[in-house]
Amino acid sequence: MIAILPKLAINSDRLERSLAELATIGKLPNGGVCRLAFSEEDMQARKLVKTWMLEAGMSVRSDAVGNIIGTYAGTESGTAALATGSHIDTVPVGGQFDGCLGVLAGIEVAKVFQESQIRLRHPFEVIVFSDEENSVIGCKAIAGNAPTDPERYRRKDGTSIQDCLKIVGGDWDKLHTAKRDRHEIAAFIELHVEQGGVLEALDKQIGVVTGIVGQYRFMVTIVGRPNHAGTTPMHMRKDALVAASQLVLAINRLGVETKGEQVATVGHMTVSPNATNVVPARVDMSIDLRDLSEENLQYLISQIEKECEEIAQSTGTEFTIEQKLHVLPTPAKPELMEAIANVCQELKLSYDYLPSRAGHDAQEIGRFTDMGMIFVPSLNGISHSQDEYTSPEQCAQGANVLLHTLLAIDKTL
Repeated sequence: MIAILPKLAINSDRLERSLAELATIGKLPNGGVCRLAFSEEDMQARKLVKTWMLEAGMSVRSDAVGNIIGTYAGTESGTAALATGSHIDTVPVGGQFDGCLGVLAGIEVAKVFQESQIRLRHPFEVIVFSDEENSVIGCKAIAGNAPTDPERYRRKDGTSIQDCLKIVGGDWDKLHTAKRDRHEIAAFIELHVEQGGVLEALDKQIGVVTGIVGQYRFMVTIVGRPNHAGTTPMHMRKDALVAASQLVLAINRLGVETKGEQVATVGHMTVSPNATNVVPARVDMSIDLRDLSEENLQYLISQIEKECEEIAQSTGTEFTIEQKLHVLPTPAKPELMEAIANVCQELKLSYDYLPSRAGHDAQEIGRFTDMGMIFVPSLNGISHSQDEYTSPEQCAQGANVLLHTLLAIDKTL
């Protein structure tokens, strides 16, 4: 077990105030927050966060993609950093905790170090990653995995990534300079709200994340034959929607019955010609698969392909499957999981182990260095919404686990 320094804790009131103040930037009438990456609101939030970093005794710099990196110097020169952080951009109607808690808790940890005159052996970094909610260019660039085709990043309004990066002081032509490795970052621990209801259902205060799931997304096109709904006998139909419905049920069954921790979802469907008196001729639908096991994901894909073949044959329809996304899973480092669990025991906080089924900046950072994540509960499992809520006490608990985990691994790494 580790030794917890007596009375060393983050300032819960100060963390609550900083979360509330940041949430005023981009605040919506309904209480939500709209702070899209590279927007004027994003620029205001970046300026405020940089100010707080400087006040915490950190040096502050930005890289070629606009990641903000605050560094609290360590005692041993040439030592790789212990890093934390997340993002401050939001979805169009977001809340005040997603991403922001991880950033502001990291700055709060630096303030505790400053006030207590503590220096880690390692430098301590807080990273604000650019555009997590859309392109994830910030974390991908640091990991060296960012696609180099600028058209991949063009915004919905037509703005180029080159112009976006200029806004935040970045430079597309220097994208490669943002890449880092484990000689620069020894470990990365991200504190985040769960964005789901597992911890609340388990009545646990802390989630020790076992890893961030891999994802596959597919678009399936099913082509049948349009015909009159009144005059076409049932046995003579090639109904694309009936075929699609059978596939939806098959995907749900595989998600429920397959041995593993997978989730399988059909979240989008369009029907053509979508008329009351016409047998459906075509359906376009999505498939979203997630699991921490790449092997299990491959098994699910093979089973879905088999189902498509069988349904096509029985319904007289044609199936086309096109892969749209493949993100490899990123397991958490067992030693970091153990350190987080040990801290929870010392702080007398209940905890459980669970995978993250949403993507995070830590997923990319974990591809080149040791990664761990700490979850705190989300009320009713709600996130990406104005109703997102994690109590001040829960935020403080997560921040204190982060603080003492950093102290613990500083001695062992």
